[in-house]
Amino acid sequence: MSLTPLWLSHPLCLSTRARRASGHEIGHALLTSPSPNLSKTSRLRLPAPCAPPPPPPSEMPRPPTNPTLNPPFLPLASLPSARALPPTRLYPEKRPRRLSSAAVSVVASTSFSADPSAELRALCSHGQLAQALWLLESSAEPPDEDAYVALFRLCEWRRAVEPGLRACAHADERHAWFGLRLGNAMLSMLVRFGETWQAWRVFAKMPERDVFSWNIMVGGYGKAGLLEEALDLYHRMMWAGVRPDVYTFPCVLRSCGGVPDWRMGREVHAHVLRFGFGGEVDVLNALMTMYAKCGDAVAARKVFDSMTMMDCISWNAMIAGHFENDECNTGLELFLTMLEDEVQPNLMTITSVTVASGLLSDISFAKEMHGLAVKRGFATDVAFCNSLIQMYASLGMMGQARTVFSRMDTRDAMSWTAMISGYEKNGFPDKALEVYALMEVNNVSPDDITIASALAACACLGRLDVGVKLHELAESKGFMSYIVVANALLEMYAKSKHIDKAIEVFKCMPEKDVVSWSSMIAGFCFNHRNFEALYYFRHMLADVKPNSVTFIAALAACAATGALRSGREIHAHVLRHGIGSEGYLPNALIDLYVKCGQTGYAWTQFCAHGAKDVVSWNTMLAGFVAHGHGDTALSFFNQMVKTGECPDEVTFVALLCACSRGGMVSEGWELFHSMTEKYSIVPNLKHYACMVDLLSRVGQLAEAHNFINEMPIAPDAAVWGALLNGCRIHRHVELGELAAKYVLELEPNDAGYHVLLCDLYADAGRWDKLARVRKTMRDKGLDHDSGCSWVEVKGVVHAFLTDDESHPQIREINTVLEGIYERMKASGCAPVESHSPEDKEVSKDDIFCGHSERLAVAFGLINTAPGTLVSVTKNQYTCQSCHRILKMISNIVRRDIIVRDSNQLHHFKDGSCTCGDEGYV
Repeated sequence: MSLTPLWLSHPLCLSTRARRASGHEIGHALLTSPSPNLSKTSRLRLPAPCAPPPPPPSEMPRPPTNPTLNPPFLPLASLPSARALPPTRLYPEKRPRRLSSAAVSVVASTSFSADPSAELRALCSHGQLAQALWLLESSAEPPDEDAYVALFRLCEWRRAVEPGLRACAHADERHAWFGLRLGNAMLSMLVRFGETWQAWRVFAKMPERDVFSWNIMVGGYGKAGLLEEALDLYHRMMWAGVRPDVYTFPCVLRSCGGVPDWRMGREVHAHVLRFGFGGEVDVLNALMTMYAKCGDAVAARKVFDSMTMMDCISWNAMIAGHFENDECNTGLELFLTMLEDEVQPNLMTITSVTVASGLLSDISFAKEMHGLAVKRGFATDVAFCNSLIQMYASLGMMGQARTVFSRMDTRDAMSWTAMISGYEKNGFPDKALEVYALMEVNNVSPDDITIASALAACACLGRLDVGVKLHELAESKGFMSYIVVANALLEMYAKSKHIDKAIEVFKCMPEKDVVSWSSMIAGFCFNHRNFEALYYFRHMLADVKPNSVTFIAALAACAATGALRSGREIHAHVLRHGIGSEGYLPNALIDLYVKCGQTGYAWTQFCAHGAKDVVSWNTMLAGFVAHGHGDTALSFFNQMVKTGECPDEVTFVALLCACSRGGMVSEGWELFHSMTEKYSIVPNLKHYACMVDLLSRVGQLAEAHNFINEMPIAPDAAVWGALLNGCRIHRHVELGELAAKYVLELEPNDAGYHVLLCDLYADAGRWDKLARVRKTMRDKGLDHDSGCSWVEVKGVVHAFLTDDESHPQIREINTVLEGIYERMKASGCAPVESHSPEDKEVSKDDIFCGHSERLAVAFGLINTAPGTLVSVTKNQYTCQSCHRILKMISNIVRRDIIVRDSNQLHHFKDGSCTCGDEGYV
């Protein structure tokens, strides 16, 4: 019985494990050959070197930092290899095994034979591995090369790792150098076992190597994930004068596609043509796959169209290549052409087409593929079922995906991962974590994609506890080097309000892609650290090309801080990169200009947006509302409906806010009732809060209270807070105290509502009650956040805190404020109202109290040209005193002033505000 190793039938099937090491310098003569010309011989003989045996891995030289820059004549010992591992024994210890009685009888009858090598070959031919290994280790004379080869082939065929390593140890002790047949057999077995480091040592002890030896090593390094090292070995093989064969190029091309290295792939393509393998189907299939993975679907299709003979793998490679390069329609067309040419699709074909049909949201075609798979008997295959789950998940049909999953007799890690990812992407993060918990119960080991999907679910739910456990699991399994896991951790920590932990993960990442940078920038915006977001964005531009997600996050940071000039620079980047015509990016630009008070630019951007969606309309609508143009907002809504755009919940929140700030009660009621009657939208708590705010602002406090009592859902703090604010405006203390009672029961530690109650008592002159509320705040430790305002001057954003005296221009700022006060006093418009108990005339020090928006406005007046707009952003609402004074300043200096606070946007011009003084009476 001839036991041919699997390498002879398919030399590309190699293991995926490897260890970092470097062989000793046995190949010096090979690598210092003076002629780079390729020899026509298929093997090269080397003199036996006198180098000492290789040192253990701990003493190996460090690989070069850039292997691609190595000169071609380096000793083999310098070749980079697998990941560094701690020093271990090269082979396991020899230990005798107890043999069965039958085995003892066989051995007894042959142990005194004159030819132990022949007996060893006979045992191997009959598959008696244990007896063969016992005979090998007990024989006084070493067997010949053929006996070793037979034993190694048997170990490889049986996948017997420990016996194979013991046989290797025996051969290593008795042979200073390995012959060609023996060395190749050892290489084939060791690479199959994933022992790349030991295979490298055997390779280094072979004075003679042929193309098969090199193919094993090149393919082994590629399968182990050491792609750059595999390509380096291929280069050394070519310099050594070894002519590649039909098995060499698929190995090398697979590594080129895995890097991906398009230039190297083109070079190998030239070698394919030079050596006459341009007609080999296997080589051309590998070429197509390489080009597709390098993102060059056009070159891959040229190779496909030039083929005179194709097999099913050829069709699969080209179809999958189109899918990988986001050409799903072209891939499906090629699949239909495949059926027309009567080429029978296999499991791989149907699996890839099934996933693509889900990405195209073609439900009917997806169901046809499901039926085709059932007809061909693939319905029970695990790989196909996994693709079916992915397809249904892409279509949002998680019920069908769950049915397929539950009917699977066997599930692998990919099955569980497909369900977790499907639930997370379809907005069911809680179910995603439930499936992950079941996966743990079933003792299925997660992979990197599983952990990344579960982390995404944790980010949606804010489950920091589960996310931390997943972080620990990723570290224990060595997944932190996988960029998909690290990126998921960044998003999880950022959305869980632990942005500093995300910074730690980001700094430890060996590689960062555009998703990494975008996650950090968006995370800073989510945690209101907008200056850091812009800082990271500027640093990113030096290394990584941003995408639309990056620009959206950076524009959000500019909008939050009022950094109009920085936003315009980012807009220029968008135009320069040629993106932004579709998706959310145009909406982000509209939002930027709206929040910076540039409604004209926002309107221009809105009109230029060719694919307007409901978000585009809502953003522009909110801009009109923020600038106090309630009538324009209602007209804009009517235009939106006429174009056929269906409004959503956000639309009506903006419309009700417009009615509230404009005092349009009847219009507000009409819109509120039309939600359910005309648009089938069930009002939520935000809509109820807007209605309460509308009624409260116009003084209909009793109606607002009755409206709350008749709500079909329990009111939240925002609803009661709207009533409290209305009571503050109209100084209705009794009802305000009732509203405060409910709101503080719901949000006992919210400093903002305590401050609103203090304002109610201050406006009503209830100083004793105000003192009690302030004492309660001190007892609870509810220090009101310090006010902060930002103003952009010459592309630089300046921040001012309340009572901030640290700015370099504070003297000039105070001088400007003092001059404005003198002009106000001379004109007789100096304010005299006070919230002090004595109610006496307010002094200059009381009026210029150091509120952050006043400092920012004064700074803007100093450092901008006369007549230009001064735009300020504040993190809190603008107090009544500041609102009145800013109106007066705009009239005195004849400048437009925009202050966007946490509540609304105020555009001061000629002594008036676009808010209509709502809430400041």
